[in-house]
Amino acid sequence: MTRKYEQHLRAESAQQTRQRILDALASCLREAPARPASIDQVARIAGVARPTIYLVFGSRAGLFGALAATLLERGRFGRMLEQSAHPDAREGLRRGIHATVEMYATERDLLRALISAGQLDADTVGGATKRMEQGRATGARSRAQRLADQHLLRPDVTIDDAASILYVLTSFDAFDLLYSGRNLTAARTADLLIASAERSLCVPQVRSESA
Repeated sequence: MTRKYEQHLRAESAQQTRQRILDALASCLREAPARPASIDQVARIAGVARPTIYLVFGSRAGLFGALAATLLERGRFGRMLEQSAHPDAREGLRRGIHATVEMYATERDLLRALISAGQLDADTVGGATKRMEQGRATGARSRAQRLADQHLLRPDVTIDDAASILYVLTSFDAFDLLYSGRNLTAARTADLLIASAERSLCVPQVRSESA
């Protein structure tokens, strides 16, 4: 019983250390998004030795990758995937974009800082943001294919073009130009992006006379 309790304490301590390091990195990005955060700086803020960061995350790239994954989790990335998978592809498009905007809005400042850091340091930080973009590109392609499979895609729009349009409309930059640039609410931002996607990609929705 004592041994299991000690193992639990060690695991809990390791998790707390991991979170403290991620919080320190987030603090560095918030304070100076235009300056790449160093391992020494993160270690100092987290109150750990430099080797501890490598022990926990493997590399500087692993550290930034973990932060990116944490931001998506806190932004309810899983909910976005669930909403996008609605059986009706048009409804899935609407719900997926809405959930994407909510996810971005939840962690707007840190996502902006992380993306900016990725542009400054493409070799390490950029790997984390690149993986996020690759996943988003795959999702855009899947949504476009589902629209086509359900005969909801406009006949003058190819699946490739639809995927490209969705890739733009679901980007953080598209969100932030409206949310921060135009000072719109998350709900209004989502409405505009959804309307743009539907009008660009979908055949008109047939409404029943009783509606």
